[in-house]
Amino acid sequence: MFDSVDSTAYNHEQGQRARKLFAAVVLAALDDAIADDKKYGNGPEQIARWARSRDGREVLTCAGIDPNERVVSGLMQFVGNGVRTSVALSREESERRMAASQAEAA
Repeated sequence: MFDSVDSTAYNHEQGQRARKLFAAVVLAALDDAIADDKKYGNGPEQIARWARSRDGREVLTCAGIDPNERVVSGLMQFVGNGVRTSVALSREESERRMAASQAEAA
């Protein structure tokens, strides 16, 4: 009886690990596009081309992201901002953005 439950839990855990792995690939693609943007000025076009490609759509789907045009435009906007993913995901950057938005609202 417990074998099927254990098997299901194990498979779910493996799926979550795979999703995190593909999410890391998406973050690496974003960092590469940001580097291209700083060096050549074509970062948003590069990430859009990748996200619309068959491989890009497959990676986005495996990461749990629906590869539609809204997502592509969001990725392009993120690359256009020029903030690397490690910085954007950090607590300090989050707190700085929150303080800036509160200052604008006041």
